[in-house]
Amino acid sequence: MIPNRIVLALTLAALSVCTAAAQPKLTREQYIDKYKDLALEQMDIYGIPASIKLAQAMLESDNGNGRLAREANNHFGIKCKSTWRGETISHDDDAAGECFRKYASPEESFRDHSEFLDKSDRYQELFKLDPLDYKGWAHGLKKAGYATNPRYAELLIKIIDDNKLYLLDEGKELVPPIMGTPSEERTEPIAVIAPASPAEIVDVDNYSVSVQGRNGGHTVYRNNGSQFVVLREGETLDAVAREFGLSVKKIEKFNDFDAKTRPAPGDMVYIRAKNKRSQNGKLIHVAKEGETMHGISQMYGIRLGNLCGINRRSKDSEVTAGQQIRLM
Repeated sequence: MIPNRIVLALTLAALSVCTAAAQPKLTREQYIDKYKDLALEQMDIYGIPASIKLAQAMLESDNGNGRLAREANNHFGIKCKSTWRGETISHDDDAAGECFRKYASPEESFRDHSEFLDKSDRYQELFKLDPLDYKGWAHGLKKAGYATNPRYAELLIKIIDDNKLYLLDEGKELVPPIMGTPSEERTEPIAVIAPASPAEIVDVDNYSVSVQGRNGGHTVYRNNGSQFVVLREGETLDAVAREFGLSVKKIEKFNDFDAKTRPAPGDMVYIRAKNKRSQNGKLIHVAKEGETMHGISQMYGIRLGNLCGINRRSKDSEVTAGQQIRLM
């Protein structure tokens, strides 16, 4: 006679299999809707394009339906590596029974993927790319050895184009028809329709900046791989946010604005996430009287947290004339 405890164990195992089989599979559209906000959050923190984040997750996890995603919340197929100290799961990949990371939640998987790229030397060139260059990111991931599939970059780009995920990188809403339809030829989000007014002239000798074009009433400038406008007299962040289809909260994140640091007329207001370091070839900024870490971060299009980290300072650290501030 089979002991009751063994019968119970077999019954529970059978029920588990049946339950898993009964769960409907996520479609690509459902996956995007479920995880796009998480991808956007990680883009704001780490600078990884949301389009790339989602495309990698969908490709690696079969839209959340693969075993690693279902049983280990591993949406990016990240293996254990020697540095991993968390839970693990055994899974057949390039070889049988390989060690993969196991997470408590999908959110933890998305965060670990960001840190995995951010802290690995071989992926650092990706963070120097234009934040909107998802194709560069796709080819860069393949070149750096993220996956062995020779078509990895093509597959990522197709997912992004077919679902118009690049709209997320541009701070725009995904609107129908977007899912599962052939990609359409993209038009530039910002078109040159008029020259800049004298009030919007930016001192180009101060830092590397170029005119991108106009959207509505603002001239859009490009600096260190990001884009910004100049705040006008009497203008609010809400007005800028509405013009570019963004939320005020996102504008504040892009510019490291808080209760103590608010923009004034003539200030730069970024409408895309700033970069993590200088891409303009300049290593050092010699501070002038009255400058702040926040002001320098705006001047060079570098995120305040990263600039402070490079210089081992806090965001409220006093800056005195003649001090050297590292930019990369």
